[in-house]
Amino acid sequence: MPASTSNLGPGFDCFGLALKLYLTVRATVAPDAAEQCRVTTTGSKENEALPRNAVNLIYRAMSFAAQREGATLPPVELLVHNEIPLASGLGSSAAAIVAGIKLGGLISGNQISDQSIQNYATQFEGHPDNVAASLYGGFLASSVCSDGTVISAKFQWPAEIRVVVVSPHSQLPTHVARAALQRTVTRQDAVHNLQRTALFTAAVAQQRYELFWEAMHDRLHQPQRESLVPGLAEALALPRMPGLLGLALSGAGPSIVALVDGNEEAIAARIASCFQVRRIESTVRILDVDNEGCQVTS
Repeated sequence: MPASTSNLGPGFDCFGLALKLYLTVRATVAPDAAEQCRVTTTGSKENEALPRNAVNLIYRAMSFAAQREGATLPPVELLVHNEIPLASGLGSSAAAIVAGIKLGGLISGNQISDQSIQNYATQFEGHPDNVAASLYGGFLASSVCSDGTVISAKFQWPAEIRVVVVSPHSQLPTHVARAALQRTVTRQDAVHNLQRTALFTAAVAQQRYELFWEAMHDRLHQPQRESLVPGLAEALALPRMPGLLGLALSGAGPSIVALVDGNEEAIAARIASCFQVRRIESTVRILDVDNEGCQVTS
């Protein structure tokens, strides 16, 4: 299950892009187990703090899907290996939710369609952008219809464009980042984002990657979150340099993403310096885009 970055500047709750950084879950039916779910985790140390029982997000998503499908889950053991940092704006919760819903169908013997997985996961997560990317891979624009179903349009991402991710050593829960947003926006700001959302999609469709620089500007969420992410304002104000196509806050943050077609190390160092001057350490990842999405192996 790939990680993802969302919004990409103007595409708030709309754009998602899958990244080659993965959550892997193996589920085993344990009919004689004393508890409904037991979880073993590997990967980064922060995963050790995650619940090891039925409170775990993956299992809660499994249960959610089973209830929606009218199925009953047997006791299970989950072996979880997670490379995705938590609360960093890289879709860790969306990956866990999609994985859980997919496993919920497989374990209960129900073949849940990808469309239903996307609908259930969006209901559970609250927005479709990261969910769609983890499920389908690639770059997607998603919309929630009036009846709650989700429509996504997938674009194959060009291999030559990579993603530099710089994650400060702090966490920013999505609910905190969303609380900082304004309840209303001006027409001018709404039009600003509509224009750039359309421009970003056109840049991908027509392979006009020089348009990303302007297309990734935002007025709806990034300015409001600058106080929550020290160094964000400075990073987004960095000038153009060789290889740098565009910059954005990754999802709700605090990670920052840059679309690049070369010069990755130098670009990463410039972004990391915006945190460093504030005495904040960061982790740099240079990632390719995952165009495949969720994969099931036996």
